[in-house]
Amino acid sequence: MTQKIVPVIMAGGKGTRLWPLSRATAPKQFIQFIGDRTLFQETLARVSDPALYEAPVVLTNEEFRFLVAEQARELGHELKAILLEPSARNTAPAVAAAAVLIADLFGKDTLMHVLGSDYEIVADQSYFDSVRAAQATAAKGKLVTFGIEPSEPATGYGYIEGGEKLATGALGVRRFIEKPPLAKAEEMLAAGGFYWNSGMFMFQVSALISEMRDHAPEAQQAAENAVAKSVRDLDFIRLDAQTFAKAPNISIDYAIMEKTANAAVVPSPFKWSDLGSWDSVWKSGKRDENGNVTTTNTTLMNSRNSLVMTHGVHLAVQGMDDIAVVASEDAVYVGRLQDSQSVGDIVKALAALPKTAKLTETHPTSYRPWGGYTSILNGDRFQVKRIFVTPGKKLSLQKHHHRSEHWIVVKGTAEVTIGETVQMLRENESVYIPLGEVHRLANPGKIMLELIEVQTGSYLGEDDIIRIVDEFGRN
Repeated sequence: MTQKIVPVIMAGGKGTRLWPLSRATAPKQFIQFIGDRTLFQETLARVSDPALYEAPVVLTNEEFRFLVAEQARELGHELKAILLEPSARNTAPAVAAAAVLIADLFGKDTLMHVLGSDYEIVADQSYFDSVRAAQATAAKGKLVTFGIEPSEPATGYGYIEGGEKLATGALGVRRFIEKPPLAKAEEMLAAGGFYWNSGMFMFQVSALISEMRDHAPEAQQAAENAVAKSVRDLDFIRLDAQTFAKAPNISIDYAIMEKTANAAVVPSPFKWSDLGSWDSVWKSGKRDENGNVTTTNTTLMNSRNSLVMTHGVHLAVQGMDDIAVVASEDAVYVGRLQDSQSVGDIVKALAALPKTAKLTETHPTSYRPWGGYTSILNGDRFQVKRIFVTPGKKLSLQKHHHRSEHWIVVKGTAEVTIGETVQMLRENESVYIPLGEVHRLANPGKIMLELIEVQTGSYLGEDDIIRIVDEFGRN
């Protein structure tokens, strides 16, 4: 058994409440909001102390696996495993699968710290004090949750009522409370002893597995079978799809935390937000003297208490109060901050129309195992992309039936294969790949390769790729 804690980071959620920056294929945990790191990267940073933590196990899905790997690589953080869920079965089967894997890797008495990757947390001394209290409590076999000390009568969170005080500083749990109406939330805040349910946990692996077998045996059995039949694929562990699909769709709260007599809550005073709306992003951000939260490439005049963010065009906002203005590369959202909980209604309306559905699904920047690309301009029979290739990586040897391509290197060095010819391209040099010609792009250098790709042809879809050789095992 390791004496350190094994972090288990949940990174598979597909939220669109922070549209247009968050999309189905690029959700909020992988997006930079304010600052130079994503929420997933901030989570990695919080579990990076080698004196306290082992390298983390990350739970995600097929679509996000390369985002996880790339964002960890950017920070230079080692991951113990990337566990791929073949289907969405909520948190209980996923956490159970992680527990089985950790028992195999480290021993059944190891402690695991389950964290979401889409929270905004200030990791100050009070945060690590809470982690240490949870560690001491879980080591005694308790199933520990972190209860955030409420700062307002929020109705968007579940609550936990604390009970008797334990020797470790944690409390027993009297009950879990569903998201309350405002009057009930105000009553609990005034009474004290109630905490927001943060969705973070600390378990001893053997205690978790025992409780799962008692209270959610179908989920536990499916998790054990899925791990036993899992296969390794590059840096990923693929849970067996057929057995994992037999697990019920149930959260860890419903599966065991609300049923066990062994639950404990650590009162946690650190700053925490699940960033579930643009209003919560504004509340969490650093406000100027007029109460505005902004990013670079923004200009505000006579505006107050507003959120103005852009990942693309420059935004100029004048004479507005309590407004959210958020721009991605291809869409802009404008609405009152107090209405930002209803962004999902706009997303549903966009998704229902064929001409706008793509705006809710895919982000202009897509990540691949070798790097990725950003769509810059689309037109009739042409498309312009920015392609970036990680040092030492190469794309598949491939050809296209319907398009030709021009590549212009803007940064780094490219090794280009066209037919039987291999050539090196440096900054400001270009090459043409005719329709139907076998070709490959690689980065042999030490820095990121960036190039502009201009595609022309009758069909420019991503499925017009015939892969001949691919080191990532894709067809």
